[in-house]
Amino acid sequence: MKRFKNILFLADEQDTPSTALSRAVALAERNQARLTVVDVIGSVDTPSEISAQLDIDIADLMAVKRQEALEALVQPFDHAGTMIYTKVLSGITFVEVIRAVQLNGYDLLIKDARSPAGLTERLFGSTDMHLLRKCPCPVWIDRPAAKASYDSILAAVDPLSLAGCDPMIMDLSTSLAELESSQLSIVHAWHLDGESMLRDGRLRLPDVELENMLEWTEQKHRDAVGTLLDDYGIAVDDPRVHVVKGESAEAIRQLSEQVSADLIVLGTVGRTGIPGFFIGNTAEDVLQTTNTSVLAVKPAGFVSPVE
Repeated sequence: MKRFKNILFLADEQDTPSTALSRAVALAERNQARLTVVDVIGSVDTPSEISAQLDIDIADLMAVKRQEALEALVQPFDHAGTMIYTKVLSGITFVEVIRAVQLNGYDLLIKDARSPAGLTERLFGSTDMHLLRKCPCPVWIDRPAAKASYDSILAAVDPLSLAGCDPMIMDLSTSLAELESSQLSIVHAWHLDGESMLRDGRLRLPDVELENMLEWTEQKHRDAVGTLLDDYGIAVDDPRVHVVKGESAEAIRQLSEQVSADLIVLGTVGRTGIPGFFIGNTAEDVLQTTNTSVLAVKPAGFVSPVE
C-alpha cells in the first residue's frame, strides 16, 4: 500500500500508545513515509503578575511538557524503520491540524476516535467530526477497541455521484484488504426517487409500469457499479458485492453489521453553497451510528473552509 508518503497522527492528549498509533507507525514503515505525531494545546494567557514575578509563560511551559509527553509516547517505536517527528501546536485543535495538513502536505491523518463527555461512545467527538468534514486529506479514525489487524473491510461506493470519490475508495480498500489479508465487501445502495408517490400518491402508476421503472433503475445502478469494479477485476455479481435497494446510510450500517466490518471506507461531500463545510448526509449518519473504524475520503477538488 505505497500510497501515503507524509502521515500525520493526532495524539489528542493521549499519553499511552494505542492501536491507531501502532497502525500509523506500521503504515509509515511499509510506505517508507514520513510520520509526524502532533498535539494541540489550547491558548493560555499568563497573568501579568506571574509573568513579572516568576518570569514564566504558562503556554510555553505547557508546550514543553506536552512535547516531552509526545516524545515519551513514541519512544516504544524507536525500533521502527522510520523516524517519527513530534510537534506541539497551539490553538483550536481541528483548525491547527487542518492548517498543518495544508502547510506541510500531509496525505493522511490518523487518530483515535474520541467521544465527548456525557455522550454515548457511538458518537464521534466534535474534533473528530470537524476533521471529517473539513480536513482536505483522507481521515482515518480508529475506534479505541479496534483490532490490530482488520478481518473485514467494507467499501461504500456511489458511482453515479458527482463527487468522484470511488476510485480512491476502491484503491484504498483493495490495497488494505490485500495488505491485511482481510475480507473485502463492497456496498452500493439505490432507490427510486418519488417511489412512494408513484406507488400510492397522486402520481400513482400501474404496478407493471412501476415495477419496470424499478427494474430499470436497479439495472442502471448495477451497470455503474460493474463499470467501476471492472478496473479491480471484480464482477458485479461477485458475492462480495452488494447492490441493495434502500437508503445509503441504513444499507451501509446493516451490511457493516452483517459482515462484521472492522473498517468502512467511504467518501465525503460538501453540501451545496458551503464548499467543504459539511460532510454528506449519508457519511455523517454512518459515522455516528456505527462502532466501526472509518477511513473517509474527500472528493477531488475539495477545498477546506479552514484557511
